Amino acid sequence: MNRRHFMQAGAAALALPSIARAQHATTLRFVPYADLAVLDPLTSSFMTRNHVMAVYDTLYALDARGRPQPQLVEGAAVEDDGKLWRLTLRQGPRFHDGTPVLARDAVASLRRWATRDSFGMSLLAVTEELSAPDDRTVQFRLKRPFPLLPDALAKPTNLMAAIMPERLAGTPPGQPLPEVVGSGPFRFVAEERVPGARNIYRKFDRYVPRPDGTPSFAAGPRIAHFDRVEWLTMPDPATQIAALQQGEVDWVEQPLMDLVPRLKRDRNLALQVVEDTGLIGFIRFNCLHPPFDNAAVRRVLLKAVRQREFMTAVVGPDAAAMNDRVGIFTPNMPSASEAGLEVMQGPVDLPTLKAELAAAGYKGERVVLLAATDVPRINAICEVTGATCRALGMNLDYVQTDWGTVTQRIPNRAPPGQGGWNIFLAYSGGYDLSSPATHSQIRGNGPNAWIGWPDAPRLEELRDAWLAEPDAARQKSLAGEIQQEAWRQAIYLPVGAYYQPVAYRKELTGMLTGLPIMWNIRRG
Repeated sequence: MNRRHFMQAGAAALALPSIARAQHATTLRFVPYADLAVLDPLTSSFMTRNHVMAVYDTLYALDARGRPQPQLVEGAAVEDDGKLWRLTLRQGPRFHDGTPVLARDAVASLRRWATRDSFGMSLLAVTEELSAPDDRTVQFRLKRPFPLLPDALAKPTNLMAAIMPERLAGTPPGQPLPEVVGSGPFRFVAEERVPGARNIYRKFDRYVPRPDGTPSFAAGPRIAHFDRVEWLTMPDPATQIAALQQGEVDWVEQPLMDLVPRLKRDRNLALQVVEDTGLIGFIRFNCLHPPFDNAAVRRVLLKAVRQREFMTAVVGPDAAAMNDRVGIFTPNMPSASEAGLEVMQGPVDLPTLKAELAAAGYKGERVVLLAATDVPRINAICEVTGATCRALGMNLDYVQTDWGTVTQRIPNRAPPGQGGWNIFLAYSGGYDLSSPATHSQIRGNGPNAWIGWPDAPRLEELRDAWLAEPDAARQKSLAGEIQQEAWRQAIYLPVGAYYQPVAYRKELTGMLTGLPIMWNIRRG
């Protein structure tokens, strides 16, 4: 090698670290708890929810105090005793394809959202006309007042009212969207996606954040400080932590709870409970097919649930990291109640429950339980449920698979022997279950209900009464009645809550609470 070549090689070697540092400074490397299997906002998955939060905007956004704040909306006029709402869109926001965000896009998006979301269904049911009189006005003409309209449009969790171009909003729910086009601070880079391994987002340079306010949960200005965000799927918990400790990634969404004590000893890392309303585990039944088309059979399993056993399987004996007295609604929220919680307290009397199961009409039908083994917190509660079903003498078919496959299979309404299912387990965030308006799992409207499709008219009556009730004290009483009826129907069984910290490199600052949010975070 002559001297010139040697100098060029040396210069290149010296340049590489600065390039790496530059990339490190402008790239956020995030390890989600599972792969992003479905991109459509109308999907009940935390991974999809986090993706939607990064890519899409909503008309309103929830702040850390649970109040809806304008997001794409500039202002609102309410007339005719609350039966006419005119929402004026901000000037400037554009979709990632460069087209302006117009009222007709919002109307089409809201109509699509309201076919699946529980809160959206309730809003559309009282809407006489939803229209776009001009490019910046979204108009609701209601049959009766619906004061929770901004709350519905601000819903920040699964099945949020994401605004997309009208041409995409026309895609029927259940069919894959042709492309991902939002108006949020990050755009999805489809060509760099590697299913099961990597999803990429880039800062949207033409994003127009709110000009005022303070970032608070999903509300306020959404400022992207990173040019690139990489979601790197690492199913093995030990691999996740090793990558974080070595600085190869910046943020692990859900470190295995068994590893949290080790992480606390690392002075380069920080741990923080971001989803501060907790993660609430649940058992969900398919109410279309035997044996769980029978409420009496479902109630037997309810009586066998002991939340401490489920949550200990997730977090170990750390009582401070769990809540084993969780009713139908999120603890410490206005709708929370102690009504009927005694059904899940005290010792389990297996001989009596086996007799009740037989008396309820269980005839040994095969029970297909979908167990997601790649998500530790889900796998743990699946194992407890499987053991409970076996102890009760059920003919259990314990199907071990990955969470992406579970999310793709549970919309299937066919009998279990034809690709369907009987039980699946998952978690909801606290905001999802905070009130009868947002709690889609207690809908009892049959074919239009959430996955599981229960028919429970009394639950629907009580929920409608809650939505129409202006008095907070009466709402609280109705929430207690809903909980009691939910125990009778047993279509949704909470198995406890726990408080999952995220782990991240200490040089990251500005992390917001509520959900894993990619904006506002910076390095240093």
